[in-house]
Amino acid sequence: MRAPTRPVTDRAAPPPFPPDAEPLCEEPGPGAARCLGLYAKLAAGVTVVTARGEDGPLGMTVSAVTSLSARPPLLLACLRDGSRTLAAVRSRRAFAVHLLREEQRELAGRFASPTTTAAERFAGTGTRQVLGVPVLAGALAWSVCLTEDVRRYGDHHLVVGRVAAVHVGGGRPLLWHDRRFGALTEPAPDGTV
Repeated sequence: MRAPTRPVTDRAAPPPFPPDAEPLCEEPGPGAARCLGLYAKLAAGVTVVTARGEDGPLGMTVSAVTSLSARPPLLLACLRDGSRTLAAVRSRRAFAVHLLREEQRELAGRFASPTTTAAERFAGTGTRQVLGVPVLAGALAWSVCLTEDVRRYGDHHLVVGRVAAVHVGGGRPLLWHDRRFGALTEPAPDGTV
């Protein structure tokens, strides 16, 4: 019979909060403005997520997209609560993720604008259908995903998609950092600038 294990008690106590730490607000944690300031410092590739809506293609610019798993191939995208694109992703159970090229700032802005209609967003994009999902021509890379899971966290939903089709082209990604678009400044590994 083994002796019961004792809890470890000689761990160092965590350091106290710095004197300039923001006090707790109505919800635990710092205020939204301070969090948004932190989030703005996270550099991200700019993507457009598209889906087939009831009346045609829908899409929105998204900066929070990341790989989740290679086996099985899964992507994770964070979509704003209440968006028509999110509703289409949920109902149609499929969506596309497009990583934009650094030359596609105008396209990213068009898909991000709350006043631009779906028809205006897709105008002149050379859209084609892949597995029933609208795919934009000219993206640096794209994937069509089958919706695996959708879960709400705060004012966004985490959407997990299983990659069903993928295309990777050449070029450099459009970046989002400090609330503005940017580009890589170092030469690409293949020698392109």
